[in-house]
Amino acid sequence: MNRRDFVLGATTVASAGMSAASYARILGSNDRVSLGVIGLGRRGTIVAGAFLQDARVRTAAVSDIYDAQTALFLSRLPKGHAQPKAFVAYEELLAQKDVDAVLIAVPDHLHVQAADHALEAGKHVYLEKPTLHRWSERAILENTAKEHKLVLQCGMQQRSGSHYLRAKQEIFAAQKLGKVLFARAVWHNFPWQQRKINNAPQPAGLDWNRFLGPAPRVPYETARYTAWRYFPDYGNGLLADILTHWSDVAQWMLDDSQPLQASALGGIYQLHDGRQNPDTVSAVIQYDGWNLNFESSVLSIRDDRPTVVFEGTEGTLDLAREGYTFTPKNGEPVSVAPTESLERAHTANFLDAVLEGRAVNAPLRAGIDASRPVQLALRSYWTHKVVSAAELA
Repeated sequence: MNRRDFVLGATTVASAGMSAASYARILGSNDRVSLGVIGLGRRGTIVAGAFLQDARVRTAAVSDIYDAQTALFLSRLPKGHAQPKAFVAYEELLAQKDVDAVLIAVPDHLHVQAADHALEAGKHVYLEKPTLHRWSERAILENTAKEHKLVLQCGMQQRSGSHYLRAKQEIFAAQKLGKVLFARAVWHNFPWQQRKINNAPQPAGLDWNRFLGPAPRVPYETARYTAWRYFPDYGNGLLADILTHWSDVAQWMLDDSQPLQASALGGIYQLHDGRQNPDTVSAVIQYDGWNLNFESSVLSIRDDRPTVVFEGTEGTLDLAREGYTFTPKNGEPVSVAPTESLERAHTANFLDAVLEGRAVNAPLRAGIDASRPVQLALRSYWTHKVVSAAELA
């Protein structure tokens, strides 16, 4: 199996400045990063695969609470890759002196805890989105990151995409859209979140207490482990999984990360299977002079082009992972295609920061800013009222 095969196979399974001292600590004369992977599920496998396409990386250690998931991950490593050390407790991985940096892809409710521990252990961190599960957690990472001054990249990979960067420079910086009034964000159809999961006994090799972490103590349920995104104790569903990405794109492009208020409506419209997070949701997030309108459903609504459409007085921009189309008020549409994998571009940017001292494209501030509209929308959804920024603070 080669590096590319690892990434492709993974789809079937389960972006802070750096001081000169930390730069010198990690590599010396070596030009490779020894990576630890914490969380070996679907996202951990995909992002690790992107890292492994870069010759500057070797996987030194892995950690997961479930031995079967660890075994599957290891079986998918490229042919000839040295077998990494494997641990259940990620604290043991963090204690390994030969681990320079970690990819953290655990369930959302464990993000801040794991990232905080990794920074305290002196490891550079690539943290999957959403950066925060609860708004109250933000000070933990802010304080630890400020103290240790290591590289911390949040997993909003659009920020490293060449066509996103081009749109930022050529469309928004040039004010070609005029006054933008709406950003319409849509993404539907997530088959792996439509599954009805029958309960089964807890596997012998799964550490349930480690999965729960800071969440309430409850008995093991298969769905709570294999479909944790269904439950707000562990993930915030569509309003975190999807809105985080699209609100980040909108705020970045429009240089505005300060929403004023939000209103979210939705519910479980079809999948009455014990899940608690909505299967369908709409949200309106108001900023100073523009609205972000968000719609998402896990249900099978045809959605060939998940996108953010910016509507301005002088034109529109349909901006997606698959490229963008700018349509001026007067003139012909202009389309730009992507030139790279977003995962690869974002992991490469992280490695550039670790190895060369460059800035990351999605620093901690961007991750926290992307969480602000998410947390407003979540509070609105669960309280059934419009929520202002003052209430979130």
